[in-house]
Amino acid sequence: MAIIDKNIELAIEVLNNGDVVGIPTETVYGLAANALDVDAVTKIFEVKNRPTFDPLIIHTSSIDRISDFVTEVPLKAIVLAQKFMPGPLTLLLPKKSIIPDLVTSGLDNVAVRIPNHPLTLKLLNSLEFPLAAPSANPFGYISPTTALHVEAQLGDKIKYILDGGECNVGIESTIIGFVDDEVVVYRKGGLAIELIEEVVGDVRSEAHSTSNPQAPGMLKSHYSPRKKFVISEEMQLNERIAFLGFKNYLAGIPTENQLLLSPKGDFAEAAKNLFSYLRKLDAMDIDLIYGEYLPEIDLGRAINDRLRRATVQD
Repeated sequence: MAIIDKNIELAIEVLNNGDVVGIPTETVYGLAANALDVDAVTKIFEVKNRPTFDPLIIHTSSIDRISDFVTEVPLKAIVLAQKFMPGPLTLLLPKKSIIPDLVTSGLDNVAVRIPNHPLTLKLLNSLEFPLAAPSANPFGYISPTTALHVEAQLGDKIKYILDGGECNVGIESTIIGFVDDEVVVYRKGGLAIELIEEVVGDVRSEAHSTSNPQAPGMLKSHYSPRKKFVISEEMQLNERIAFLGFKNYLAGIPTENQLLLSPKGDFAEAAKNLFSYLRKLDAMDIDLIYGEYLPEIDLGRAINDRLRRATVQD
């Protein structure tokens, strides 16, 4: 069983020893290790059973430190960083050789972000290296938004989880890159595209990939519960089905088998509840989970992205 508490000094000790630690962020909990240590990064892939062709995000503590790890920061990246960092934004930038190829899956760009969580920012400020940190869950499963989620699934494989409470955003960061002067969204996430476009104008969204992702979190199958998860207009409803809805219950399914992401229709509340509610439904004694898409605006875009990929199960 992993130790769960708020002892930053213990987290520093474990990380300095080349091991992995569960860390809180505003988006989801991460499984962190020294991003500059290949052996430590290898442990992330081993613990998560994550394929090495799926790159990682590195986390640092300030905008000034980003230049330690990348060769170039475009003007639009600087403007977005100043506006939205710390926060649920990740920048995909040309990496320096100090970043191991394992972190980027051999790609020339590295994903960098500054998490908006006081405990983890304090931790990062105390370290001489950035942290590579994908979500702290078995590869492909629902991302964790509490320390107990991490412990339930990885507690027998890691030593320590830094407990920062429940994640405020609840879905992963938005990842953007830059092609010439164009801003490209590689993963929809906790920062709405509308807010990005207010700063830099129109953006382009990149398609998902089955085996050749250009950035973290781009695989078609991800975030999936163990139970079969379906989104369909036509369903044979019964008491063995659970429902994950946006703001209205569905007739034909027992109310106790239903969870609403936000009865008041608030996208931020829906995002915060998404993964924890999927976990609750997955633990029920039912045969199938039925879901519905949200309006394709604001954080509804990122939530729908997660729902869509949760239906693609191996």
